[in-house]
Amino acid sequence: MKKQSGFLMVAALAMLLSACGHDEKPAGGPGPAGAMPPAEVDVIAVASGSPVLTRDLPGRLQAYRTAQVRARVEGIVEQRMFSEGSDVRAGETLFRIDARNYQAAFDAAQADEAVARQNLTRYKRLFEFRAVNQQDFELAEAKHKQAEAALARARLDLDNTRVPAPIAGRIGRALVTEGALVGRGDATHLATIEQISTVYADFTQSGVDLLRLRQAIKGGTLKRSGTTQVELVLEDSSVYRLPGKLVFSDLAVDPGTGSVSMRAEFPNPEHELLPGMFVRVRFSEAALDNGISIPQRAVQAGPQGQFVLVVAADGKVAPHPVKTGGMSGGDFVISEGLNPGELVIVNGIQKARPGSVVKPVVLEPAAAARAK
Repeated sequence: MKKQSGFLMVAALAMLLSACGHDEKPAGGPGPAGAMPPAEVDVIAVASGSPVLTRDLPGRLQAYRTAQVRARVEGIVEQRMFSEGSDVRAGETLFRIDARNYQAAFDAAQADEAVARQNLTRYKRLFEFRAVNQQDFELAEAKHKQAEAALARARLDLDNTRVPAPIAGRIGRALVTEGALVGRGDATHLATIEQISTVYADFTQSGVDLLRLRQAIKGGTLKRSGTTQVELVLEDSSVYRLPGKLVFSDLAVDPGTGSVSMRAEFPNPEHELLPGMFVRVRFSEAALDNGISIPQRAVQAGPQGQFVLVVAADGKVAPHPVKTGGMSGGDFVISEGLNPGELVIVNGIQKARPGSVVKPVVLEPAAAARAK
């Protein structure tokens, strides 16, 4: 009985495995009723156009204007009259230096000038009546001018005991504290003010790349983009919301680096951009006639090079090798491997195995741009 029972169990197991084997279908193929439908993937229809070739170059942000606040007279700092990190107005008093010695010198110079002025008035009257000679009159006149100059210097020194803001902007931390002796031997650096409502992005471009670009334009392969508008790509790879403009390009190649210095200007009304930030400047180099561009994420890399996944007419996924020829914003410009009308998968690549059947959903150009 035990042997017969064991045989029946083995036979039942074999029948179960056989039944499972008959239900297997190729992955992605059309199965019987109740099987999983083909996976949906987002695709774009390849179309030729005139993509603008762009280049991202690393750079650093600089303040639009920078001014150092310095002590112009020697003395002890009595008071700091601003909050660090605040906005200040041009001419606003930032530090006050002990002014007692300068006030005394000004009072003395003022008294000397008054005496010299009175003497000059008296000598002028005497000279008119020929009571003094011309030499004495000219000497009194010279002394009065000297007294006026001394008074002007004393007034300037007294005014400089109140250190003003040379420009409007945002002031950083104070570099001295109350009680510090400043101005002895040099104009002590007290603080720095930066204007950041507009910022500069300084970057460089390879002289070789610039020469190659000009030759391509001259040969007719490319044409000038005709715009100086640039974009700023931040450290988190997001694009700054306000466009800038190219304002400066050096006329010479730096012999040490082989590059050309360039500068772009960006509005910064909310002070989101700070001097010293590392950024990438994206600017237009040239336009390409009858070119093809696709989203960067659609291009894959493998041992044989770059490729994209294309949905054929029968719904099956097939890899196509491609060659890229630069960037157009966040898109790759395709130089070889694609033809207009082909459907390239941009979303759902992980669900699309070569040879499997998928359901393509064509994205409209506006939707494809939002999905980037």
